Amino acid sequence: MFRPARLSLALLPLLAAPAAAQTTLRVGIGADPNVLDPAQSGSFVERVVFAAMCDKLVDVGPDLSFRPELATAWEWAPDGLALTLTLRDGARFQDGAPIDAAAVKANLDRYRTARESRRRTELRQVAEVVALDPRTVRLVLSEPFAPLLSVLSDRAGMMLSPAVLGMGERVAENPVCSGPFRLTRRIAQDRIEMERFAGYWNAAEIHADRLVFLPIPDNNIRLLNLRSGQLDLIERVAPSDLGAVERDRRLRLVSGPSIAYQTMSINTGNGPAAQRPLGADPRVRQAFEMSIDRAIINQVALEGRFTPNNQPEAPGTPYHFADLAPPARDPARARALLREAGHDRVAFTLKVPNQPIEAQVGQIIQAMAAEGGFDVRLEVLEASTMVAATQRGDYDAAIAIWSGRPDPDGNIAFWLASDGFLNWGKYANPRLDALFAEARAVTDTARRQALYRQAAQIWLAERPHLMLYHHRWFWAMRTGVEGFQPSPDGIIRFAGLKPGR
Repeated sequence: MFRPARLSLALLPLLAAPAAAQTTLRVGIGADPNVLDPAQSGSFVERVVFAAMCDKLVDVGPDLSFRPELATAWEWAPDGLALTLTLRDGARFQDGAPIDAAAVKANLDRYRTARESRRRTELRQVAEVVALDPRTVRLVLSEPFAPLLSVLSDRAGMMLSPAVLGMGERVAENPVCSGPFRLTRRIAQDRIEMERFAGYWNAAEIHADRLVFLPIPDNNIRLLNLRSGQLDLIERVAPSDLGAVERDRRLRLVSGPSIAYQTMSINTGNGPAAQRPLGADPRVRQAFEMSIDRAIINQVALEGRFTPNNQPEAPGTPYHFADLAPPARDPARARALLREAGHDRVAFTLKVPNQPIEAQVGQIIQAMAAEGGFDVRLEVLEASTMVAATQRGDYDAAIAIWSGRPDPDGNIAFWLASDGFLNWGKYANPRLDALFAEARAVTDTARRQALYRQAAQIWLAERPHLMLYHHRWFWAMRTGVEGFQPSPDGIIRFAGLKPGR
């Protein structure tokens, strides 16, 4: 009779002890990712989500220098025709498979050759990937390619388990990756749920047990959810909301410089629309630039928080050229240039993304340009609709954002090289193409600066693009969230980030 009683009493402490507290980090993001496969990805918000799921071969530090992630060391061949990577010992995919040279080769070969891959252009200089031994991979190049480390610090460097690579386009249904969190559930337009991967190589620095991304496109609603306690952290706080965050003692605002910028693409060679005055005549484009003022755009639409700029590199960085400044606003001179070009007034349509800030920027440009002799019609479109229109040449001008890259080639050549994958307006200048190619082939900063300066002098004069401003990143979080480190690429690093209680 006593033996069962003693057994029951012995079990009481086990039954009564509470389970270990599970911590959840809830992140509000500005859009719902389209596809969770690095090979097929094409949006910035997907890069934010991938940072939790998929480690890269190389990461980028706050100073934009390259730092180890899945590769702990790298070395260029003396002739620049090969890059050898040493892989992290003991790292594993979320299904337990080792992250070895064979797995890295399988991923890079898929990015280079698969029909569904959007990374093929980024890796076109890679002629062969060789697994030298389990921890050493060599990328053999067809020509020197200095931006390669930058490419490997983005989606082309993200490693997925070889077990899922054969799924082709369906990889996005089950992206078994190599990062700190494993995908457990996705409800489109609602949430993306993940759990901590216990076998992660840097697991000691991951402090949340669960991670939930909640796509909330409306800036105001995203902030309201943070203020009500439904979120712990939100990205891309709108400039108009910064004051409210700063005044709320329950919240903390973190800001940092950004390599992202806003630009205006002008159709100079893609179909009949390019034959209209704006696309056909550089003098008309010069007049248009002289009719606008980037500083006014920044003050009125952006609360003075961003950085007016006419170049793809941020002021103060090695490949920004301060002496190549934009012309001062001069509506009278703009009208005179139009008359010299044979026009009294010029009308065109400016396509603008369906976002509050971009719409306001378009309205400000419309008002300023009217004084310079331009009748600008605004057409507000969803992002996918606008991209489709620009790719088929159905546009005069379009405002777009680029999230930025640590290497200058990734900030300008894709827009303006003849074969650039985002050269919507099909601008072509053989001399510019030659300068871009030469700059890719050298790693010396001074030599590259001279080449990019020559390139800038060409496209700043011909104006197939008008860069408008560089962003500044703003994140807001509950005061209990600790360990957040801003990065110029705008991507959240989860190592060291503590959700608080």
